[in-house]
Amino acid sequence: MEAPAERNTIPRLALVGVFGGLFCGYLGLSAAIPVLPGFVRESFGAGDLAVGLVVMATALTALLVRPVSGHLADRYGHRPVMLAGALIITVGGLLYFLPLGLNGLVAVRLLLGAGEASLFTAGAVWVVSLAPYDRRGQLIGLYGISMWGGISAGTFLGAALLNLGYGAVWGFGVVAAFVGLLLIGSVPATSGASTPSGTGRPGERRPGVIPDAEGPDGEGRRERARRSRGSWRSTLLPRPALLPGLALALAAAGYAGLAAFVVLHLQARGVSSGVVVLSVFSAVYAGTRLFIGHLPDRLGPRRVAIWSGAGEATGLSIIALAPNLPVAVLGSLIMGVGFSLLHPSLALMVMNRTDPSRQGAAIGAYTSFWDLGLAVWGPLAGAVAAGFGYPAVFVVGAACAATAVVVSLCVRRPDARPAVVS
Repeated sequence: MEAPAERNTIPRLALVGVFGGLFCGYLGLSAAIPVLPGFVRESFGAGDLAVGLVVMATALTALLVRPVSGHLADRYGHRPVMLAGALIITVGGLLYFLPLGLNGLVAVRLLLGAGEASLFTAGAVWVVSLAPYDRRGQLIGLYGISMWGGISAGTFLGAALLNLGYGAVWGFGVVAAFVGLLLIGSVPATSGASTPSGTGRPGERRPGVIPDAEGPDGEGRRERARRSRGSWRSTLLPRPALLPGLALALAAAGYAGLAAFVVLHLQARGVSSGVVVLSVFSAVYAGTRLFIGHLPDRLGPRRVAIWSGAGEATGLSIIALAPNLPVAVLGSLIMGVGFSLLHPSLALMVMNRTDPSRQGAAIGAYTSFWDLGLAVWGPLAGAVAAGFGYPAVFVVGAACAATAVVVSLCVRRPDARPAVVS
């Protein structure tokens, strides 16, 4: 275990490698998103169904692979799993150049989803292990900003590079992901949880892990086998991740509705600048994590999660009733503050209730609920809009955010401060 003085300082160079690797990985992954619809239509003459399948294939494998990659990070170390994710994204970018056909392109996108899941999940727990105990929530939030920054910059640059041809977009994605691979590789293997979770130093015995044999009768091996039988479900879906994950999936309803329908909602009320609402939400989302992202650590994740869910519900309700642009902007501002701190607060609740040796699997399972929430609420928001009108989309989102508050209240407090991964 590191000395307390060391644990109270932030290893900035290590975090630059992890944050920079995440940013570049998403930069390379996202560059293809704005150009894939045109590529699928031009290259294969395919319709909207095929376009949707190609674009969304990564989300499917990310949803399924996040808990697995988290478990692998717990077992083998976060650094190698994050490196593997960046490598998969780099190789996947190279595969865009090959004439694989439509089915092959779908397979490439599925592969990239596995890379994205490994990159994000392993890095998230690595960041927590590098952070001082009282700044974990803040760094979880900043880690999310690195991801969204990569997505935003990647989609913008991908669309801009299309003027030079699809090859320029694919090449940019490969270079960006490879730079991310180099940045992750620059972090020393002994930094934080680059060794398996729960291990203080390479070669030390991991807490809770039973050796293959504890005596001549092989008692340890039998005990290990007994504990492993039927344990795959709890390994890939740890109980501490369930309720916070459910709250996150419920909160996703508001985001899905805002992203898909706020412009149409305001157009129906004679407001032509609805995109400003999205811009304000994005700016406030990032600014909140930058300037008050420490609140989950200082005030406690449970309290901040409750106020964050309430803020999201209030902002969505204002948007639903907004008669003009200024009122809608006010709603997006309130929603942005609340929604920004909800994820790091819930993630911190997961970490506080999970043994350090299983935090990778727990955070992987928890973040899978976000993918699940978007997959469910995207189509449902469309159905609500078609059946009840655009304001109903935001009313439903507000109700889901309020329900997320109730779910957060049901999360049991940890009995004691958990051990910190050294």
